[in-house]
Amino acid sequence: MKEITKEKLKKYFGITQKALEKAGKAIAKENKKSALIILDMAQRYYDDARWFEKKNDYVNAFAAINYAHGWLDAGARLGIFKVKDNKLFVIK
Repeated sequence: MKEITKEKLKKYFGITQKALEKAGKAIAKENKKSALIILDMAQRYYDDARWFEKKNDYVNAFAAINYAHGWLDAGARLGIFKVKDNKLFVIK
């Protein structure tokens, strides 16, 4: 597929929203400060993606939603979020 469709964006928004929710509930106590920074950045990129979507700028929306999820994946991989869902996160 060579285009970013509304359906594709909807799918990735759903996945990232679930990941945001799970990560927010799975903060490792010893890494709370780092977790809050990561969650803040992920939420900001998620919100930016929604803004781009409203402007019908699907390319930038797709880029921003992937950045959002990348922040969450990094936190999961580093153990900042104690998650075990390997469908939502890149984990060991």
